[in-house]
Amino acid sequence: MKLLIGLGNPGKEYEKTRHNAGFLALDTLAKNLELKFKLDKKMKAEVAKNAEIILAKPQTFMNESGVAVRALMDFYKLKPNDIVVIHDDKDIPLGEWRDQTDRSAAGHNGIKSIIEHLGTQNFRRLRIGIATPEMARFDDKADFVLGKFSKDELKIVEGVIRDIIERII
Repeated sequence: MKLLIGLGNPGKEYEKTRHNAGFLALDTLAKNLELKFKLDKKMKAEVAKNAEIILAKPQTFMNESGVAVRALMDFYKLKPNDIVVIHDDKDIPLGEWRDQTDRSAAGHNGIKSIIEHLGTQNFRRLRIGIATPEMARFDDKADFVLGKFSKDELKIVEGVIRDIIERII
């Protein structure tokens, strides 16, 4: 069984923000698989699943994503190589993505939390690029990642998500 974790922040104010690219990816995948998310308070995540795959969107806020990931892994008796984390990456240009394993957090607080709670960085990551020329005007990159995608940016990200889904299903 595989566990796909989409990183993001819960709440309407964070919907369609750059930092919620992982949530957007899982929402699309759940729709394609005809799965519905339900809040699992014990797991601290919204979870959708079938016999082969568990989709989870931590509801702990980005900086505490590892709490939910650890709870899910323990409950389902999974190992780090059973998980795939999908998240935004401000170091990758918008419209691109990377599939990598055993990488440092590189400043991503959600990934830092997961590494801390798992005790390893040896898990698969699908990094969705969000970097745009507009990013340069933000002194605080947190303001950039918490900003909403423009309509054009969202179309590009949706195309990247479709590409990722085609390759992982």
